Amino acid sequence: MTGPGSRAYVPGKCRSQPPWPYLLAIGLMIVGLPIARSLEAQVPKPTEYEVQAAYLSNFGRFVEWPVKAGANEKDTFYVCVLGQDPFGPLLDAALKGETIGGAPIVAKRVTGVADAANCRIVYVNPAKDTPLRALLTALGNSNVLTVGEAADFTRQGGMIQFVLEGNRVRFEINLAAAQKAGLNLSSQLLKVAVSVRRTP
Repeated sequence: MTGPGSRAYVPGKCRSQPPWPYLLAIGLMIVGLPIARSLEAQVPKPTEYEVQAAYLSNFGRFVEWPVKAGANEKDTFYVCVLGQDPFGPLLDAALKGETIGGAPIVAKRVTGVADAANCRIVYVNPAKDTPLRALLTALGNSNVLTVGEAADFTRQGGMIQFVLEGNRVRFEINLAAAQKAGLNLSSQLLKVAVSVRRTP
């Protein structure tokens, strides 16, 4: 992809040297490596949220966003957390030094939908007293990729839902929700999803 606001993309194109989360995410997407298996004997076993953070650092490489008026391809590519943050420093570490089309990828914590206006990816993890569907509906027309792990995330309108298969972190896709928001997901991403919902 040539930039966050471009209609063309090149999956995996990155100016910086990919750190281990990038390699881990690609490996997981292709073969679904279990969390409990270390990449090498000397490397600590990644936790569930380290794997999720690695995915979040790479999802943007497989998405086309609509061109926005006044957008600059070098604008910061924000990966935001809306609601409770399960990652702590893990997400910042996964994104550190990463770029998409020359745009730096940066983690950002937001407290409301209005604060997510400049986000490209939003990890939605609301408190128990906050309706998930209401948040997803509010984000639905914002051209952002919504990601979460709630059991009914894609059924309520979310786009990518993390799921556990044994000790593997995988994901489901609600393609209809992504297309409604004007997002075009790469076929490479669809191929490695556990399931793809193509109708509302």
